[in-house]
Amino acid sequence: MNIESRIRRGYFDGHTGQVHYRLVGARGGRPLLLLHQSPLSGTQFDAAMPLLASLGYCVVAPDMPGFGMSDVPPDGSTLEDFASIIDAVLNGMQWSRASIVGHHTGAVLGSVYARRHPSVVERLVLNGFPLLGEAERKHFASFYFGPKEPQLDGSHLLKAWETRLRATPGWTDIHLMHRYTVEALHRGATNWKAFPLVISADLESVLRALTVPTLMFTNTGEDLYESTRRAWQLRPDFFAYAELQGGTHDIVDEQPQAWVETIDRFLNSAGVL
Repeated sequence: MNIESRIRRGYFDGHTGQVHYRLVGARGGRPLLLLHQSPLSGTQFDAAMPLLASLGYCVVAPDMPGFGMSDVPPDGSTLEDFASIIDAVLNGMQWSRASIVGHHTGAVLGSVYARRHPSVVERLVLNGFPLLGEAERKHFASFYFGPKEPQLDGSHLLKAWETRLRATPGWTDIHLMHRYTVEALHRGATNWKAFPLVISADLESVLRALTVPTLMFTNTGEDLYESTRRAWQLRPDFFAYAELQGGTHDIVDEQPQAWVETIDRFLNSAGVL
C-alpha cells in the first residue's frame, strides 16, 4: 500500500497541550481538516479519509482535547479553547488555509473557529448541526456522558452500552455500536466535557456571523436532522444544503462513499449544491 493512502499518526503542540492526529494523503494535497463528534475521536473518519485522499486532499483528523489520545484541557475551558486544535493543525502542517468539516460537536467547533478566523478557512462543512430548541436541549442534556465509576458487578459497562444505543436511534450495526462504546469508555473521564458547552451555547449568533462558504449537511435518519435544517433556514440565501437518505449519526461509517462525494462536490462547487 502506498504510504500516502495509509492513515499515519502523530502529535502537534497546541494551546491545550499535545493534540493527537491522524493523517492521510500527500502533503501537497488540498488541506482538509475533519473534526469529530462527542464522545469519540478522529477514528470516526477512518472509512472516509482514504477516499478523500484519493481525490487529492491531504486530510488531518485531530482528537479534541480530552478525547482519543489528546491531552486533557484545563478546567474551565471554553468552546474556543477546544477549537484551538485547529490552530495546532494549521501550524503543525504549515497550512495558511484549509477547509474544515465538522460533525456534531466538531461542527460547532468548526463554526466557532470560522467566525473568528474567516481568512484561514477556505470552506466549511457543518455535518449535523445542533441548533436546538428548549425541548431538544432538555432531551440531549438527559444523556449521561460523564465519568463512569467502575462497579464490581460491571454495571458501569452496561450503562455505557445502553447510553450508546439510546443515543443512536435507528442503529443497525452491532459491531459499530461495540466499537464506539469501547471508544467512549477509553477517555470516559474527560471526553464529555465539550458536550455541555455545546448544549448551552448561543449558536444562532455564531451562524449569523459566518462569512465563509458553508454547507449544512445532514441525513434523514440522524437525530440532528431537523436542527440542521433549521440552521440552514436561518440563512438559506448564504448556506448551501445537502442531505443523504437514511443512516444515523454514524453516517460516515454507514455511507462513506456518498458522504465523501457530497463533501467533495461542495468543496469544488461555486457554493450551491
